[in-house]
Amino acid sequence: MGSDSRLSALTAKHAELEHEIEEEVHRPMPNTLHLTELKRQKLRVKEEISQLSTQR
Repeated sequence: MGSDSRLSALTAKHAELEHEIEEEVHRPMPNTLHLTELKRQKLRVKEEISQLSTQR
């Protein structure tokens, strides 16, 4: 997978995680463990995006 397509895939995954986080936050009783895991995943994706962007 080329770096451009990997970057596109990661950006899409980041947006998907953001959407999932927003949905969980707005539930009547958010699952804090699930929310924490989603935020960790989003941070890992963001870090990978940053690494790919600096390698270009």
